Amino acid sequence: MPENTVVEHGLMGRVAYARIAPNEDLVKGVEKVCLAEGFRNAFVRGALGSLVDASLTFKSDGSKVLVKGPAVEVVSIAGEVRTDEDNTIAATLSGVVADTDGTVYGGSFVPGGNTICMTFEVTLEEWLPANPADQAREASKSEDTQ
Repeated sequence: MPENTVVEHGLMGRVAYARIAPNEDLVKGVEKVCLAEGFRNAFVRGALGSLVDASLTFKSDGSKVLVKGPAVEVVSIAGEVRTDEDNTIAATLSGVVADTDGTVYGGSFVPGGNTICMTFEVTLEEWLPANPADQAREASKSEDTQ
């Protein structure tokens, strides 16, 4: 296994189906849902909705694109929400959007740059990481079998 690969052990928890209101930011809205449901970590399992405009970053070169609306449709979305050591929740979301002409764009959603148009429904699944001692034990077992 390559040295930069991290394997995290844990369990899937509760599932939340939520609606994010118009004029709210997509990334911040997902973070708010996690806070409201008490999810410290979660995966985005699906969503349906549209944005006023979409602001995306391309991972390959870091460039940004602004997809003008109105009503930019989110075709596909994936991502995760993590809580760091100081209990700050941060969502990292990527997806594909289509403009009013049907042209598609893909990339990471820029926090603060993706305002919900009418409504946005999202499905989140809680991730419950194993405690560090259990993860170390599992990693040691994995190394012994290689």
